[in-house]
Amino acid sequence: MSRDSNPSSPPSKGTPRRAVGALRPSQVIYSHGVGSIVDLPNLSAMMMGLDDWQQARCQVIGEDRLLAAVQEELGPQVVRLLSPMPHEETSGFRPAFDAPVVGVPVAPFPRYLRCPLCGFLGPLSCGLFKFRPDSYRPDRTRYVHENCAKGNAPTVLPARFLVACEMGHLDDFPWEHFIHRGTKDCRTRLELYEVGVSGEAVDVMVRCTTCGDWRRMSDAFGEEALDHLPPCRGRRPHLRDFEAEPCKANPRAILLGASNSWFGVTLSVLSLPISKDPLPQLIEERWATLANATAPVIVGFLRANNQLGPLTDFTDDQIWSAIQKRRGAVATEQTDPSDIKGPEWALLSQPDPAKNSRDFRVSEVTAPAPYARLIERVVRVERLREVAALVGFTRILSPGDLSESGDVPGKKRAPLARGKPTFTPASEVRGEGIFVQFKESAVTRWMTVDGVPARDDEFFDAHCRWRAQRGITPSEEGYPGLRYVMLHSFAHALMRQFALECGYNAASLRERVYAREPGAKGGPMAGVLIYTAAPDSEGTLGGLVSLGEPGTLGRHLGQMFDQASLCAADPLCAEHGPARHGLTLHGAACHACLFAPETSCERGNRYLDRALLVKTLSVPGVAFFGA
Repeated sequence: MSRDSNPSSPPSKGTPRRAVGALRPSQVIYSHGVGSIVDLPNLSAMMMGLDDWQQARCQVIGEDRLLAAVQEELGPQVVRLLSPMPHEETSGFRPAFDAPVVGVPVAPFPRYLRCPLCGFLGPLSCGLFKFRPDSYRPDRTRYVHENCAKGNAPTVLPARFLVACEMGHLDDFPWEHFIHRGTKDCRTRLELYEVGVSGEAVDVMVRCTTCGDWRRMSDAFGEEALDHLPPCRGRRPHLRDFEAEPCKANPRAILLGASNSWFGVTLSVLSLPISKDPLPQLIEERWATLANATAPVIVGFLRANNQLGPLTDFTDDQIWSAIQKRRGAVATEQTDPSDIKGPEWALLSQPDPAKNSRDFRVSEVTAPAPYARLIERVVRVERLREVAALVGFTRILSPGDLSESGDVPGKKRAPLARGKPTFTPASEVRGEGIFVQFKESAVTRWMTVDGVPARDDEFFDAHCRWRAQRGITPSEEGYPGLRYVMLHSFAHALMRQFALECGYNAASLRERVYAREPGAKGGPMAGVLIYTAAPDSEGTLGGLVSLGEPGTLGRHLGQMFDQASLCAADPLCAEHGPARHGLTLHGAACHACLFAPETSCERGNRYLDRALLVKTLSVPGVAFFGA
């Protein structure tokens, strides 16, 4: 990450840019994307918008299906998916101070800093804080309080209170308004200190040493906080501006590093093979480079510079002909960009080893005998590539609260750039997985069993109340159906079971649920893909694929159902139904049985119910696997 000195104005040629930390490419998509705050050892930095990115120093990621889906969301002006290039290590004992800076631009935020010795609280613009970079150890970069009365230039830390709203705005805490209870003619000098040992807001006090006003930070939280905070200013620090229209949302005080300060809205696809012929497959894999080839001589240039990789086994004429066919196929291709899972289901439900490629390799195995009447097929995905793109973000309200695709209504999805972006951040990871397809006849028959339609009505009612309480209209749209709830619960239970033996921790496993009714477009679908993917070698060890063997998978399914039938939180967990007051969207599920890490679940641990898998203490008659 490279640092910008001022997040409130456009960068100039003289603006200092230095490396202050490091992130993995996938973190720029899922946890620390544009608009988020990165906590460094001595700094707190805001990830800046796409207007500040240096496109020339980013790596192009090729994935046409994902690019089409992004264009559906952000507009046809998006032409590339880019990933920040990692910072190159310099050789020798001294760093290269004149080396080009690569990475994601950041700027200090929040702008208020606090001295831990004297308690002084002030903005960077006060001139009392000095920036001290460390080119040898970027993690030691810091601000110091030069004129501190109680120490020799101690390292200062960012103030840990901010304000945000559901429209995606974020701002420094309004210290002066808060302590003076509105506007006041006072040359404010603030001090922030703790009067207790708990560290809670009730034990933190802010005081103006000029006029003597003071206030506890607990007044900024709770139901009465709206009376103590000014209206939202519509600030967008990652874009260095303020919203043109007045913000009507209520500001909310949050802590620095709070989990609800940033939620990425992402789209992800699996890279799929397009042909049994190896040449078109290799062209597809390297299309990000070959797309710029406009004449056969460029192919020869790429060969001379060792940029063709496995394509060196083919002649220049063969490669050029394949490039022209690939370019013509893109121009005539007619696909629905919003249907991301449809093509994936087509290949996973009808696996063809002849189409195996470097990024997609499958092999079908026999379903475990005890469950052959319910499971259609099991496919070991020995190799897969997942590409994800960031299309926006939210604050306070998670996209998982809304829908599977992250369709955030209105202006609640904050933009990545001041105008219409021409690119969007993306990352690619490789891994392995296991795909389980259920028999459609068994699922259809189960949907008519006594008690199942009533459970479906309960979930639908809870879904409508959930959306209505959050002002999402129409409230009845977006319901995934009880088929999805059953498959989703199966995926969570299987991930928890696999994590015990596959060698990957629970947070490394992820799910893709394929659930569509027979009458839906592209339906019917009934299957789940459990996979692991990482930017390093973790996704290639084979520990997960090995569990797909019939005997091993059968053993794990048996143990999974035994664990799901009785939860450590029973009978409370088993008695929990889809709430009618709009607070929860799950049945018999909790952290002790079905809940998974946030990065593993595609629906935010909602639409779960182990009663749909096995018999429980309270709902014994709706289990798909119980009889």
